[in-house]
Amino acid sequence: MTAQPAAMSPTRANLVLTTLFLGMFVLGSGELLVVGVLDLIAADLHVTIPEAGTLVTAYALGLAIGGPVLAALTIKLDRKAVLVGTLALFVAGNVVAVLTDDYSVFLVARVLIGALQGLFIATSFIAGMSVVPPERIGRAIGIIVSGVSVSTALGVPLGTLVGQTLGWRGSFEAIIAITAVVLIATVALIPSVPPAGSGAGRQARYAFAPRVLAVLFLNFIVFATTFAALTYVVPFLQDVTGISGGLLSVFLLAFGVATAVGSFSGGRFADRDAGRTLVIGSIGIAVSLLVLYFVGAVAVLVAVALLAWGVFAYGIVPSLQVRVITLAGPGGQLAQSLPVSAANVGIAFGAFVGGIAIDRHGASATVITGLVFAVITVVVAWVTSVLKPPVVAEPSPVEPVR
Repeated sequence: MTAQPAAMSPTRANLVLTTLFLGMFVLGSGELLVVGVLDLIAADLHVTIPEAGTLVTAYALGLAIGGPVLAALTIKLDRKAVLVGTLALFVAGNVVAVLTDDYSVFLVARVLIGALQGLFIATSFIAGMSVVPPERIGRAIGIIVSGVSVSTALGVPLGTLVGQTLGWRGSFEAIIAITAVVLIATVALIPSVPPAGSGAGRQARYAFAPRVLAVLFLNFIVFATTFAALTYVVPFLQDVTGISGGLLSVFLLAFGVATAVGSFSGGRFADRDAGRTLVIGSIGIAVSLLVLYFVGAVAVLVAVALLAWGVFAYGIVPSLQVRVITLAGPGGQLAQSLPVSAANVGIAFGAFVGGIAIDRHGASATVITGLVFAVITVVVAWVTSVLKPPVVAEPSPVEPVR
């Protein structure tokens, strides 16, 4: 798919991947930061908590829909230029959010910022893949995507702490400052990555082929599985496990660290056999949720189940990305942006169904709901593991950097 460029040393390649990791970290922190300061935003902008919660939905919709649209519109541009422009506009959008006192303006800004994050994610994968040999593509994707996991584990709690200390605007100002640093690093370290492949119209034939849609559905159901239970894990820990206070943060931090470890290490398995990794990972998710349900009252075993769940759930993310790119063939450059869209739809759907479950049957029902989805995930993963990429005589969607 891509080859190691002659002029790109391993050290330089690692600097590129580190820069992209940091970009994913800061944008991921900006996405979820609202959750930790929702009450402060609501009070300051004179809206209700549910209205403020719409900021989360707006961002997710912007990412899921706007990301692929922007990827298609910028498909003929140099990838470095796209990354630089995306980060610059991300800074501008957050400046607007910090300065405004109008909730409607803030809401629109969140939609646009979400779309920019979707574009950044897709473009980061292309840039990262261009600086490593084919046998290390999965590991490159794992490093980049682990930035989101680390933002969940560390960035969001730290941003929330800053928000509670300096106000919600202060936390967003921190995001702006860190993004500016990443922007400078991108200009200095990311090499030029010329566009490759055909236009968006022709790539769409391959990017939306049935075999790719099947893996995108797998992506959807994986995240629906996770967030049907994860969204309501705090009530589960409180009501079933009997944990409260500071211990809740410890358990959540442990899960976050497990997701980061899974994302980072999962790249190696994606390089070996992405299809098989998806099957094994899906089984691991199902077993973890099954154990969590049956040992829910035993705190130590719950901690073990959470760690395993986090590793398996996010350890297959690099393989999901690799499979979509591989099965899309010449449409891989456009297809890069689709897994994150499928994931966000899955997150929204899983949280919605989990909400119904906890409302009707209590906290344990959310784990059972996730387990039902997990069984479907295993079946879909097994079916998609045998799919083959198209055989076409067209250029690779990602050209090596020279």
